[in-house]
Parts: sequence; structure tokens; C-alpha cells
Amino acid sequence: MGHVYASIELVNATDLELERRGQMDKDEIRRIRVEAMVDTGAFYMVINEHIQEILQLPVIGKKRVALANGQPLECDHVFPIEIRFENRVAHCDAVVLPGDAEPLLGALPLEQMDVLIDPVRQRLIVNPAHPDYAVLKIRTAFRTSEFDRP
Repeated sequence: MGHVYASIELVNATDLELERRGQMDKDEIRRIRVEAMVDTGAFYMVINEHIQEILQLPVIGKKRVALANGQPLECDHVFPIEIRFENRVAHCDAVVLPGDAEPLLGALPLEQMDVLIDPVRQRLIVNPAHPDYAVLKIRTAFRTSEFDRP
């Protein structure tokens, strides 16, 4: 199977909140559309310095990451970012790689958006079992009846 890419919109989520509160005009919201490689081997959303320059996401710290070749790297850790794909939205943090590194759409935002990789067409799709809205998988220890109590 080859690489799968998705056209996604990345938005500065702080700007969205400021617009919602009436403190920023809608046309001032920082956003960018990118082709990101869908990478289930990466946990996080990964952006590059160019994308970060446009979005101006707040840096909340540093993260040590291991690149695909095993090379360790310390990167800026930014938050909050909104990711949009078709009728799905994810809110998460991101890691900023240097230069013009390829953006990666990792497992955490993929799960949050309830999307799947279509291996035949080699593309990202909305989960056909839930076409209108995302369904999050949650494991719980809730008991279902009074008879389950110890």
C-alpha cells in the first residue's frame, strides 16, 4: 500500500474562540489548507515551521520525538489547533518539525474525527458506519445494573 494523503484545513482554535466572543472578525482567523500524509504510526498532528508561522499557535512546551529514521529531535509543542476534514473536526495539540517538513495527520486526530483509511482507493474517508457525525470509542467500567455491584 502506498502513502495516503488528505486535504485538511488547520485553524488557530484560539482565534475561533475570540471570534465566537466577538473579539475578532471572522476574516482575521488564521487558517491554512494543506495536504497531510495520513500516518497511523504518529500519535500527534505534526506541522512544520511554515504552517506554524501562518497559524501562530501558542507554544506550550517542547516534545522529544523520534523521526521515522530513529533520529531524536526536540520540537515545539503547540496548542490549540482545529483540524477539519470533510464534515469532521478534531481539536488537539501539535508538534512543530523544522523547515518545510511534511505535515502528518496522526492517530489521535484520526480517532477523534472517526475517519478510516480506504486501502483500495488509498484515501481518507469518513467512517461509513457514522456518515453524519463522529462517534468516539470509549471503554468504561460502568456497571449496567445493580446486579453487577460487588
